[in-house]
Amino acid sequence: MLLTSIKRLKSIGIIGMNQRNFGLVSRYNPRHLYPLVDDKLKTKRLAQQAGITVPKLLGTLHYQHDVKQLKDVLEAYKQFVIKPVKGSGGKGILVITEHDHQFYYKPSGDAVKLPYIERHVSNILSGLHSLGGKPDSVMIESLIQIDPVFANYSYEGIPDLRVIVMKGYPIMAMLRLATHASDGRANLHQGAVGVGIDIGTGEALHAVQYGNPVYYHPDTRKPFHDLTVPHWNKLLVLASACYGITGLGYLGVDIVLDRDQGPMIIELNARPGLSIQVANFAGLAPRVKVIETLEKIDSDPQSRVEFSINNFATSRNSIRPHRETNQS
Repeated sequence: MLLTSIKRLKSIGIIGMNQRNFGLVSRYNPRHLYPLVDDKLKTKRLAQQAGITVPKLLGTLHYQHDVKQLKDVLEAYKQFVIKPVKGSGGKGILVITEHDHQFYYKPSGDAVKLPYIERHVSNILSGLHSLGGKPDSVMIESLIQIDPVFANYSYEGIPDLRVIVMKGYPIMAMLRLATHASDGRANLHQGAVGVGIDIGTGEALHAVQYGNPVYYHPDTRKPFHDLTVPHWNKLLVLASACYGITGLGYLGVDIVLDRDQGPMIIELNARPGLSIQVANFAGLAPRVKVIETLEKIDSDPQSRVEFSINNFATSRNSIRPHRETNQS
């Protein structure tokens, strides 16, 4: 049984962790470029210099004694997001959607006071959520305003789109939707829903939660069969352009759709995970091979996107989820 499963995974081109680490990350991502994406402040500045929209930076904290400034920094903002500069996997992110003079409110409606936020910031600075546990910095950003198209597709959180970019060519995409189980975070390992997205059209292909197929959002009951990501070409061009600003040949680009500002980059990843294959019911290997056989990399992001659309669009009829009336 196991042997049959392994053969089937190989037949559809599923890439495993070892192949990702040695055949993609080590081969196409020079280590000296990692700081450009591991440090979110550097990523933000690079994107801004290239004219790429990113969430507004409201403040930064670098040392434990900076925690005393936190109240003054936050006073001017009703909503904000606190992030570790060198965090990974969504760890250490604190979202505040509203606050009065005494309480700060999370997306769940839970209220916390300033000392709670101060402890959280102090933990970030000490390296609790950073890569390797090293001392970190804190960035405070504006809160993304959810695009109305996603209003019923996410629960207490902002959906984000992960695009895998190979040598500047978008080759696979997935929408990550927050759930009650994921505590409002778009993290698949914590229970968020992953929706495979057709590179050609921006339309939903499949959806999974905990690796199992789903056809409705578990909390809102909104069906996925008619989900289409707007601004699709612009999103892909943004993802493609990140190759030029980082030089990384195998890259995960995380994008959100803001109600007022449209698509914006929130994070880049030099070691993107492999669950995107599960969400798409397809392997990365055949698409990687197409890019590896190219003799020349087109310098224009729009041209690279057009190549990807022409080569990696998926037939909706063959793998699109059935329109079922009841969630199994």
